Amino acid sequence: MPIWGIFISLAVTFALSAFFIHWLSFGKSIRPYSSTFSGIVAPFFGAVAVLFALLTGFLANEVWDRNRQAHRTVLGEREGLMAIQAISTATVTDMQEIRLIAQDYAETLIQDEWPRMQDQEASVKAGQVLLALLTQISNPQVAVGAGSAAQTALLDTVLKLRTARDDRLALSGDQTDRTKWTAVLILAFITQVAIGGVHLERPRAQIAALTIFSTAAVITLGLIAIRERPFDGPERISPQPIVEALQSMTEALAP
Repeated sequence: MPIWGIFISLAVTFALSAFFIHWLSFGKSIRPYSSTFSGIVAPFFGAVAVLFALLTGFLANEVWDRNRQAHRTVLGEREGLMAIQAISTATVTDMQEIRLIAQDYAETLIQDEWPRMQDQEASVKAGQVLLALLTQISNPQVAVGAGSAAQTALLDTVLKLRTARDDRLALSGDQTDRTKWTAVLILAFITQVAIGGVHLERPRAQIAALTIFSTAAVITLGLIAIRERPFDGPERISPQPIVEALQSMTEALAP
């Protein structure tokens, strides 16, 4: 859902619930019954609002933490590709084949895997190219020509690169527990009910209080929702760090 769709859907939902609560409070046909609930004290609203704020804070922290992990993972992949380029270039033997496979892997991530992550899928080709890179570096001839230290460094780098990819794909497929969103929305509705109960004697004050709370809730939950999905949401993480690594690798391979 685009950003405007998220905010509009939240705004419509909260507006309808606020209108329904106001009608239950002051509708002509139901007013004689709803007026019997007058006298609810203001601290009652505060207790419900605190529960809503706490759960919203926990939800926001989980979403923001997942985004931070996703950013670190992509940066780790960029550093891994750059490390392969640097180590293979610094050795005395020619490792152009390794650099070409690493470049192919970066291109596959950008052109194939990143678009697939919007559907929470992985690229089979990217996995195959990464396996080919690991196989090429594991060749005993690399240790003979470049030394065991260089081969070990390259192997460690590729294994970290594979781990970073696994973490990225796991974050791409992960999502906030739906029960948390359900609980937050239910508490938001209960908070609106509490606001309505506190203002049963003053319709205009109830409208103002419901409007202020609903606006704050829409803005807060909307900002959380647009960041919930780091790789397939409306504010998805771009492959720009991988693009930068690919550009550097391409320039180094150019004659």
